[in-house]
Amino acid sequence: MNRAIVQSDVGVTLVGGGSLTAAALRRSLAQAPRLVAADGGANRLLRLGHRPEAVIGDLDSISAHARDALGAALHPVPDQDSTDFDKALTRIAAPFVLGLGFSGARVDHGLAVLNALVRHPDRRCLILGGGDVTFAAPPRLRLTLPVGSRLSLFPLAPVTGRSQGLRWPIDGLAFAPDGLIGTSNAVSGRQVDLGFDGPGMLIILPQRALPAVLHGLGLRPAARGG
Repeated sequence: MNRAIVQSDVGVTLVGGGSLTAAALRRSLAQAPRLVAADGGANRLLRLGHRPEAVIGDLDSISAHARDALGAALHPVPDQDSTDFDKALTRIAAPFVLGLGFSGARVDHGLAVLNALVRHPDRRCLILGGGDVTFAAPPRLRLTLPVGSRLSLFPLAPVTGRSQGLRWPIDGLAFAPDGLIGTSNAVSGRQVDLGFDGPGMLIILPQRALPAVLHGLGLRPAARGG
């Protein structure tokens, strides 16, 4: 068990070195107001005028300017067997983490992030990027979504499950990363119930579904204006 560097009773926004806009960061901070960077994410935050309270990683991508500006906020983790995202995620103790800047730049980095999501189910993390929100499915989940919403399922391990409220039910299907996947299913009723017989399933929804996802996971975002 890694020692927590950041402890919070509200959501944490964790920023990586990938693409990030000021608007996306603002929306995330409205839900998860504590701000942490994974290595080179600190460079992007400083350019956007934001100062992270902690920077976690092997710090091989952080600029000299960021090193000078952030000083005691730097927390080097030299372990080369894990990614900077993994290093940061496992050292944040919070109800949930919203991850930005972790998708789109490199395929191998993106896959490593998804791998970390399912390997650390105790760290509830939702990745925002490419217009989507991606997260590891809990054993049971109930979501209230508009009819017709896209809902994709992608297994990172063999897993079976059941559903109500999807156009194509998943009952009796055996999902696997090298077999059946569930891309581009759709919501057929206002309420979707999902259950899985084991870990390893990712759920991918349009990013506008984030409030419904937080509610369905029993997570409380920061109070606006608070």
